Amino acid sequence: MSKPPRALAIALTGGVAAGKTAVARRFEALGVPVHDADVAAREVVAPGTAGLAAVVDAFGTGVLDDAGRLDRPAMRQRIFADPAARKMLEAIIHPRVRQWLHQRALDERAPYCLLAIPLLAENIEHYRWIDRVLLVDVPEPVQIARLIARDGVDETLAARMLAHQATRAERLALADEVIENSGDESALDDAVAKLHQRYLALATPH
Repeated sequence: MSKPPRALAIALTGGVAAGKTAVARRFEALGVPVHDADVAAREVVAPGTAGLAAVVDAFGTGVLDDAGRLDRPAMRQRIFADPAARKMLEAIIHPRVRQWLHQRALDERAPYCLLAIPLLAENIEHYRWIDRVLLVDVPEPVQIARLIARDGVDETLAARMLAHQATRAERLALADEVIENSGDESALDDAVAKLHQRYLALATPH
């Protein structure tokens, strides 16, 4: 018996504080599977994984906590002021995250699934297998205001955080669909419901 067709793979992305999590929650409430790159980044270095073994090989056992898990605060301190160490860690984790997401998309048998990938624009060359890109978009002043309110940072740090990501124009250039999310969060309900019907229709012959 042949396998049913794989799910349509929709990448959900957006800049920091754009509202990706709020959008993902609404799709999940409609029964849509959501696979998150942030979850993948934790799972690929869980105890017993080849990913964690590779991190220990590269950085030593000092990056483990007493339970043998990756000590994330210690690791952050290690790479914060050392670009070479950061690149080394990313070279271990990022390919495994991409593989994790790709495998879940291949295994998914729902009509479509969402893959939450915050840094999609920065790594698009590795995600050519994605079928569509859904961008949650807000103007940069809105991002800065939300970061200040959400994280308690000042405007200078908020602007620096934005500068470390792809530009809004770069993200918009990749998008097949855009949810504009600078208004009240309740407006997302209707936007997500309409996109859900659109993706179900697109997935039917997929």
